[in-house]
Amino acid sequence: MQESPNSPLIYLEDLTVGDVFVSKTHALDAAQIIAFAAQFDPQPFHLDAQAARDTLFQGLAASGWHTAALTMKLLVDSFPVSRGVIGAGAEVAWPQPTRPDDVIKVTSTVLSITPSRSKPDRAIVVVESITSNQRDEALQKLTSKVVVFRRP
Repeated sequence: MQESPNSPLIYLEDLTVGDVFVSKTHALDAAQIIAFAAQFDPQPFHLDAQAARDTLFQGLAASGWHTAALTMKLLVDSFPVSRGVIGAGAEVAWPQPTRPDDVIKVTSTVLSITPSRSKPDRAIVVVESITSNQRDEALQKLTSKVVVFRRP
C-alpha cells in the first residue's frame, strides 16, 4: 500500500495489478456542500437541510458530482502518475449519500493493465477507487480507465 502526498511520480513500470493507493482525508461540512450545490447542482436536497428532510435523502446530502470532484482531488494526490491522471472512460456509482461531517478518503486499486498496441509508450490502467467515510462506508465507487505512460 502506498500513501501520499509527496510521492514520486508513478510510471507504467511502477504499477502491478493489485497495487493499492490510499489518499489523505478530507473533512466535509454543510457549508462546502451548499456552496458546491449553489454553483453546480442547485437542488433542494443539496442546498437546504430543512427542505432536504422531506426528500429521498432525508437530510442534506452532497451532490454526487461534489463527491466525484473531491474524489478526483484526493485521487490526484494519492496516485501521482506521470503526465497527470488522464481519464479514458469511467463508471461511477453512489451507493449512499455523502453527508455533512463525513471525513472521506479514497482507496484506489489497480485492476488491470493493458499496454497499447499502437502506442508503446503507454497503457490503459483500470483503477477502482472507493470513496469512503470515517465509518468505512462506501459513498462512491469509481472504476476508471487511466492512460499511464512509461518512463521516457
